[in-house]
Amino acid sequence: VFKLYDTYGFPVDLTNDVAREHDYKIDEEGFEAAMQAQRQRAQEASQFGADYNSTLKVDCQTAFTGYTDAEGDANVVELISGNSFCEALTDGQEGVVVLDQTPFYAEAGGQVGDTGVLKVANGEFFVTDTQKMGNAFAHRGKVKGTINKGDKAVAKIDDIKRSAIRKNHSATHLLHQALRDILGDHVTQKGSLVNAERLRFDFSHFEGVTAEQLAQIEVRVNKDIQDNHPLTTQMMDLEEAKKTGAMALFGEKYDEKVRVVSMGPVSTELCGGTHVKQTGDIGLFKIVTEGGIASGVRRIDAVTGMGALAYVQQQQAVLNTTCGLLKTDASGLTEKVTQLQSQQKELEKTVTSLKQKMASQQGADLLGNAVDIKGNKVLIAELEGVEAKSLRGMVDDLKNRIGEGIVVLGAPADGKVSLIVGVTKGLTGKVKAGELVNHIATQVGGKGGGRPDMAQAGGSQPENLATALQSVNVWLEDKL
Repeated sequence: VFKLYDTYGFPVDLTNDVAREHDYKIDEEGFEAAMQAQRQRAQEASQFGADYNSTLKVDCQTAFTGYTDAEGDANVVELISGNSFCEALTDGQEGVVVLDQTPFYAEAGGQVGDTGVLKVANGEFFVTDTQKMGNAFAHRGKVKGTINKGDKAVAKIDDIKRSAIRKNHSATHLLHQALRDILGDHVTQKGSLVNAERLRFDFSHFEGVTAEQLAQIEVRVNKDIQDNHPLTTQMMDLEEAKKTGAMALFGEKYDEKVRVVSMGPVSTELCGGTHVKQTGDIGLFKIVTEGGIASGVRRIDAVTGMGALAYVQQQQAVLNTTCGLLKTDASGLTEKVTQLQSQQKELEKTVTSLKQKMASQQGADLLGNAVDIKGNKVLIAELEGVEAKSLRGMVDDLKNRIGEGIVVLGAPADGKVSLIVGVTKGLTGKVKAGELVNHIATQVGGKGGGRPDMAQAGGSQPENLATALQSVNVWLEDKL
């Protein structure tokens, strides 16, 4: 359930519905535990950079070899435990390892840091995140055995995870260009997140993206994938790169030398991230969600490769289940749902009509309960099982039947109270419906208002309704 929600954006309630149809129950406690663990990881990750960057300075520079290598030799140049440098990390200890060179990508440009393992003579260091500390790369994780400053290490990334990240990152470039081509040149990147599970792309656009436009964008990106454009990279002077038409992110700080990533004739951007060798490696691109996140900013969540296939299969499973429940196939599903909606509307009309008739009959039965206060008929009643929207019709009917008088009805339901007061025209000079309904409402934790001849209110204390209604006679005797 958590993976469907977190990775593919699949609603939990829909997963629950599908599971229920097959006599399964979702593990709600497990889902909440997974969500809490994710929130904790996010919090720790956000604190990580601040904790280390603000208090420690690492003088060395880490050379990045990950554009070409997934594994390589390195030397351990610094170790950090807590907020202090140290000479060694021992079994079970968490900390940070700084290498002189590494294939691990440090989080930047929306792409998450790599994970993997550092192998040394007396142990292994399992990397859970990689961040930048100045010009150094900080490998964060936990040691099994012992790792010492000065050790020679073999650094190996999780290449399966990196492969998925590459696909998602390259897809963001294709998506960016597709958005500009279909929505307009005003579209610019406002933010992104690229991890192994999905890509998230924020962009400037001042109106909703239609379903037709989303379909066009999806088709365009998948066509660029199928065309299998080669990906090339080259280092250029910043100004030279801009002259070639390479897209740079507004507000982003670049070095004088920048890395230009091109995907055939389709896309050219300044980017330091890791990418596929050709667009065909992405496999498949599927948009999961699109929506506004701020004024003039939209967000697309999408999946690629096997993640996209898994999402499509899940959607197909939901479609198949729905078709089975409605005893139709995919081609007849829309017509079937339309028929059911029409039938539901007719049934709702019938139910409403029956409720009104029942309420009218119940109201007629109440007439015998009317009392006389100073020559005026007063009907006060607490009604069970009557919907709030039926009370108005009941009061109108009772006012017509009672002649000259006052009708007060209260209906408790689902921990709440609905109140309505009707006063015939000849008595509104003495009794205002709004004043009377507020007198009752204040005793049941509510308030209300309306016209002199008709007023309604609500409350949250149904346990006080009987006492509140009993107070009406005394209140009326002072007014009449």
